Amino acid sequence: MLHRLAHARALHRLIRLASSAVSTVPAPAPAPTPTATTPPAAPPLSPADLELLLRRGHYSASTHRFHSLLALLSHPSVLLASALHLSRRAHPSLPTPPQPLPTTFAAAAAAFSSPSSHLRLLLPSRLKGQPLALPTLPLRLAMRCAASALDAVFAPRAATFAYRGRHAAIRYLRSIPSASWFFRVAIPRQRFGPRHVRRLLDAISGKVDDPGFLEYLNELFVSDAVAFELGGCELGRGLPQESELTATLVNIFLDPVDRELMAVREEVHKKNPKMKDDSVLHTPLRVYAVRYLDDILVVTSGSKMLTIEIRDRIISVLERNLELKVDRLGSSVHSAVSEKIEFLGIEFQAVPPSVLHPPMSEKAKRARKKYLKMKAEKAQELKNARETRRKKLGLKILNHLFKRVRRGEEFQFDFQIENEVRQVFKDWAEGTVAEYFKSQEHCQYWHRLLRSGDFLSLTRVRDQLPPALVDSYDKFQETLDRFLMPKKGHEMAEEEERLAEEEEEKEYEKRTVEDLTELKMRANVPIELVRKAVKLAGFTNSMGRPRPIKLLLCLDDADIIKWYAGVGRRWLDFFCCCRNFKMVKTVVSYHLRFSCFLTLAEKHECTKRQAISHFTKDLKVENDDGVAEVHFPTEQEIKMMGDKNLSDPKPVDGALTMILVRLAVDDMSYPCLAHFCANSDTVLYRIRLLQNRLNIDPLNENKWVHGLSAIHESLNKKYLPLCSMHASDLLLGKITLQDIDCTQFVDVE
Repeated sequence: MLHRLAHARALHRLIRLASSAVSTVPAPAPAPTPTATTPPAAPPLSPADLELLLRRGHYSASTHRFHSLLALLSHPSVLLASALHLSRRAHPSLPTPPQPLPTTFAAAAAAFSSPSSHLRLLLPSRLKGQPLALPTLPLRLAMRCAASALDAVFAPRAATFAYRGRHAAIRYLRSIPSASWFFRVAIPRQRFGPRHVRRLLDAISGKVDDPGFLEYLNELFVSDAVAFELGGCELGRGLPQESELTATLVNIFLDPVDRELMAVREEVHKKNPKMKDDSVLHTPLRVYAVRYLDDILVVTSGSKMLTIEIRDRIISVLERNLELKVDRLGSSVHSAVSEKIEFLGIEFQAVPPSVLHPPMSEKAKRARKKYLKMKAEKAQELKNARETRRKKLGLKILNHLFKRVRRGEEFQFDFQIENEVRQVFKDWAEGTVAEYFKSQEHCQYWHRLLRSGDFLSLTRVRDQLPPALVDSYDKFQETLDRFLMPKKGHEMAEEEERLAEEEEEKEYEKRTVEDLTELKMRANVPIELVRKAVKLAGFTNSMGRPRPIKLLLCLDDADIIKWYAGVGRRWLDFFCCCRNFKMVKTVVSYHLRFSCFLTLAEKHECTKRQAISHFTKDLKVENDDGVAEVHFPTEQEIKMMGDKNLSDPKPVDGALTMILVRLAVDDMSYPCLAHFCANSDTVLYRIRLLQNRLNIDPLNENKWVHGLSAIHESLNKKYLPLCSMHASDLLLGKITLQDIDCTQFVDVE
């Protein structure tokens, strides 16, 4: 605990210095001599380390590398000097005041300024829109440090069901057995106001004894550097209006709910222990919970009254302890078997195992038998071909050796091959005999030959022979019948049919018992929401057929393909853990692909066949070097996709609602706005948002798609310079708008 508090205090000094980054830039000066009061100067951080510090993943479970990076920050000026050096190198327009960097904590506290001085207010393109305050790069770095300091203290105490990754939460829900009832805590959209901030700071102060750090967090909320709403769909999406501190602060704020759920689970599990006798089918009462930021889902295998009691306890904690508004009607308890519930954009329902893994139909069984028969015939043909080639080669070798022996030539070998040849012939003989005995016709033939004319079976003959000879003959007949006596055709068919029926009965019995005693959670893609999103964006017409998007006609061919590829890959990554993932594959492989073809054909005023012939079905496009590149996922790649990737995908950052329009301007002096990119060979892009083009309010669920995130409208028609690499990464979804300095937009008249 002490070392974590030391980390928090050290991070507090770093944050105070980094918050005044724009107004306190270090000037070149000789290094001070280390004294008892002045700590020795540490080497500045490399650009890779600072980029790691800022781009640390939202869902990364490993923080040892980051904490080792913090250990290098023995002096606060190291972080600030490195951050300002990189930010000034990427954006030379930043001012450079002449005052030197303070090197002590007292000087840093004296130079402390409010985070509001490091915010840029972006005004919306429409008068009725709300402005957006975005932090600068040094302030973002400071908030990242604050988030890491809080994670170092609170992450080890977090509940196991408080997930930081969507796919991890979905996989856990799919593994829940025998669910009976579930409910989702419906929190209506509400601002994280001063009363919530006060309770949050009280919770932090209980573990972190640093008034300056708490004061800085309060300043972040007061200045709107950290501002978010609970109950919306913007959290965890990588949107520019989302702060780096949001996920950490929400988890700390909702920790009382996690503690209450843990207490409920412990009480229920103690009262209902699991029976140790495996021969008895027993399903004990269990409570399962999943929380992803402000989304809470509770699943029980008990009675409805127990589930209602748990719901009331959770809502009581939210309303009384956290002062949050809860929609009690939306938090009603639903049957897990007969109803569906939507959580994290995916529908869940408890179904029998036979629904997830249905038995093969008769048509599928016949097709499988036909396939296996064709496969066996093909393997036999290949085997016969190999044996034929070996025989021909062996005959050629023997013929050659025989001719040389006839001419009187002698062969001398340094090694003896008799044992090897003997072993080879033994293996051939055993294989031939085993293959021969597999044939019923051959066995029947030899059995008939060996049993014909057996005069020793006559009684008058057997009485005149020695008993040893008679016993030997009887044993020979028994062995002969055991190995060569073929079964009759109808007897073999009856035996095979009986074994198949027994196996089918066992499988049916097992499947019936599982359906009556077990339930599995099924995760499905909301088909109606996907269709509404496809229609809203303009991929399809009213008949559900692909159509061109005329807003994309002003883009280059490569940018058009990359935009479609970015949307398609995001959807494939987001829904890959669903059972009806095939539907999303069809939407991407057919609707998005052919909408892209129609858009390219509309741009070049040609037919769809000509566009397909030019770009091929894989949508190949040449880069600046003339090399063909494929950005859109191919049909084979889409066919092979599934829930095999254990890592969580990139956040869904509203790529469907954003279009980057390239501007034809001669001024190329603007630096790239991507973090830690000093490339000055850039191109100006203008952001066009779908909701502004359609004049639709994203908060109106009747016209907008429920659960679809939207970029803040203050970024509409803003201009940002990007280099070719980062522009491509932004379109393809490899980076989000959080990886771009949105405070340095260019004003173009």
